[in-house]
Amino acid sequence: MKRRKYAGLSLLGRSETSLPGSPSHARLETFPNRNRSRDYWVRFECADFTSLCPVTGQPDFGRISIEYIPDESCLESKALKFYLASYRNERRFNEEIANRILDDLVAACHPRRLIVKAEFAPRGGIGISISAEHPSEGAGGSAVFPRQSPPP
Repeated sequence: MKRRKYAGLSLLGRSETSLPGSPSHARLETFPNRNRSRDYWVRFECADFTSLCPVTGQPDFGRISIEYIPDESCLESKALKFYLASYRNERRFNEEIANRILDDLVAACHPRRLIVKAEFAPRGGIGISISAEHPSEGAGGSAVFPRQSPPP
């Protein structure tokens, strides 16, 4: 009965599964949300995220936080872990990564709300933090960092 109930999940319960080579080859799996009558937040933390600089090929180390309010389906955590690990050999700018993760997760589970926060370790003395949200506030929406007037 249990196997049939979760027949759509192909990674959970299988230790022989290998990591995908890229995010394009990863499979984000979901399961039905049995608590659709209320909004509740789910939070995932990935403290050891790694990708590669698209120019130098040097590793970029970061922390990815994902928070979402599910609608009809929830993200399965092992599939998410494999998906995030698939970035280890991916050469992309940090901003592209945060936004790609957001787009892929929204496409997989169609949440009511989703926020991806990416905090990358400093390189050359400068760290970078990215926050991408669904639904989007639109172009020029509420800025996290208010614009300042140019110096006189």
